[in-house]
Amino acid sequence: MGTAEGTADGVRHEGPLVRRGVPEGCEEQVAALYWEAFGRKLAPALNPPDKGRAFIAAHLRHDRGVTALADGRVVGVAGYRLGDRALTGGGVKDVLSAYGPVRGLPRLALLALFERTPAAGELVMDGIAVDAAHRGAGIGGALLREVAAVAAEAGCHRVRLDVIDVNPRARALYERHGFTAVRTEQTPYLRRLMGFGAVTTMHRPVTAADATGVREAR
Repeated sequence: MGTAEGTADGVRHEGPLVRRGVPEGCEEQVAALYWEAFGRKLAPALNPPDKGRAFIAAHLRHDRGVTALADGRVVGVAGYRLGDRALTGGGVKDVLSAYGPVRGLPRLALLALFERTPAAGELVMDGIAVDAAHRGAGIGGALLREVAAVAAEAGCHRVRLDVIDVNPRARALYERHGFTAVRTEQTPYLRRLMGFGAVTTMHRPVTAADATGVREAR
């Protein structure tokens, strides 16, 4: 990727525009990217797929994501939790309204497995997804850098994320961008249900360079 320069809407790189927030009207595009990336994990809680994508789109929090746009279309997204708000929303009432009380209650239990509460001074990423046609162009790295800039602006000292054992490509991306593994939790009880058997937590410190990036982008 080339040198970034500030724009009115975000940070311009060679290729797609990386900007903060989910643009109005792009909710379904973001939901489709999330489902493509995490559908197997989300399916037990939000299936069928069309209903799951609709649920994600309806409950997005626009200010908790970073997006990459190409020709006005979202081709990459990174969601994060800061404080008590994450990109993907929807509370108990929303789940029960969408799926009914009988089917909704077990889905709530599954969704609770994905909850990650930030510690003080911490931003928690809750997913990154890039359209298949745009992979290999550095979009994932650009999204991660912008998330780090968000963390610096919020006064955080660390970015945290979880990566599953069946996604080595994502782990390699995170390692290239300064994340290190701090612990791995074995989850064999989830392998048959969600397709993975271990979750590794990774940390990346927020540095002075991240804060400098915020100032330069403005």
